[in-house]
Amino acid sequence: MATGETHDTSTAVKTLPFALVALAALPAPLAARTPPAPPPTVEQRADSALKNDRLAWGFVEGITTEVGPRQAGTEAEARGRQWAMAWLRAQGFANVADEPFQMDTWVPGTIHRAEVVSPFAQPLVIQPLGDSAATPAGGLTAQVVMFRTVDELRAAPAGSLAGKIAYISHAMTPTQDGSHYGFAGPARWVGAGIAASKGALATVIKSIGTDWHRNPHTGGTSFPAGVAPTPAGALSLPDAANLERMFARAGGRPITLRLEMNPQRLGQTTSGNVVGEIVGRDPSLPPVLVACHIDSWWNGTGAFDDAAGCGIVAAAARHATAGAQPLRTVRVLMAGAEEVGLHGSVAYSAAHRDQPIAVGLESDFGADRIYRFNSNFRAANRALHDRIAAALVLFGVSTSDEVATGGADINIARDQRTAIIDLQQDGTRYFDLHHTPDDTLDKIDPAQLRQNVAIWTTVIGILANERETILPAGQAPGSGGSR
Repeated sequence: MATGETHDTSTAVKTLPFALVALAALPAPLAARTPPAPPPTVEQRADSALKNDRLAWGFVEGITTEVGPRQAGTEAEARGRQWAMAWLRAQGFANVADEPFQMDTWVPGTIHRAEVVSPFAQPLVIQPLGDSAATPAGGLTAQVVMFRTVDELRAAPAGSLAGKIAYISHAMTPTQDGSHYGFAGPARWVGAGIAASKGALATVIKSIGTDWHRNPHTGGTSFPAGVAPTPAGALSLPDAANLERMFARAGGRPITLRLEMNPQRLGQTTSGNVVGEIVGRDPSLPPVLVACHIDSWWNGTGAFDDAAGCGIVAAAARHATAGAQPLRTVRVLMAGAEEVGLHGSVAYSAAHRDQPIAVGLESDFGADRIYRFNSNFRAANRALHDRIAAALVLFGVSTSDEVATGGADINIARDQRTAIIDLQQDGTRYFDLHHTPDDTLDKIDPAQLRQNVAIWTTVIGILANERETILPAGQAPGSGGSR
């Protein structure tokens, strides 16, 4: 600047704030930035669920309190579906829907009575079996013929039960894997139909259960084509034992029973499957399907069977994906009308069979601890099977070479011949409660429920972020594959 030259500082002063703003807008040094926290690992999510989950309990407590029993095809089941959809939406699930289907609906009626008329007159506690016919108004009275097993009934001569009531016993005992259900179950599943085909007026069975409360275990029965349904009911185990003692001391005198029940058929009504999703990043990858069933029998609130299963799978889906969108979509299926013939599972498969799933797994064996993991891809995808098995060791869960076959509500996985996982729950006390009035919220152990949620969180977290094919086509026993 020359001597005596004047300088206008106003321009510099005016431009200074703009310079400062521009400077502030420049990127801060990398060292000064705070990187975002990484999303929690699968192990961290599972650990949190083990200690803190409230979602599964909230689902079971809510639906059993606000809806209660959810007999398939009835208004109560419809309320259960509406409740479940509202819950899923509140937890942030997308694409929540009720997928309706029609079914032939049976209801139990309000009269369920049995009494020994002679020689040891006294009432017995009974409940009707699903698909049972009604007795004539006022009931029926006839001599009872005892069969220790369903095989003894099968061996009875044709026509030998004409005008009589068949009583079928069994020797079911508690087992961890529930295998005695398959051993004793035929007394209920087919016993009434066999007895009717031999002329029986009605059938009563020893409940298919392992408790000693005066709580009969209901459940479905069946009649062969061409055999008209007859009245059929289940005695509580103490009442069945009492009846058997009567046979032992009757000294050849006939035992006469009076039976009165009034179940009825409503014809075609609407049931439905509830679905909801946590949408994945890659829509080209088939989803992970986790399932349960929303219906229950009328005589209990369906806490163990199967509100707990629905709470477990939905809570785990939420925990496994919270804060980080999974690679694959996780789809929750709460099937309707499972108890009366797997109608929901069949309907879901029929509606979606051409939409591949990557893997199917189901929770429907109560809420006690998971003790074993099986898959149907142990040989075909050993690396993934072993990765899941290693992650579950932390929870005391073992694995085996037993091939997973899946639960009742994932027919679609079997129909598509795709990957299946079984997370085996401890069933030692399951058949104390199964299909009884004792299937209520107080029977659920919150700590064991959380263990289920933690394990399911682990498995869903691994599967939902697995890019590779879970079951390579044609490599697993009896199975094909999907991408």
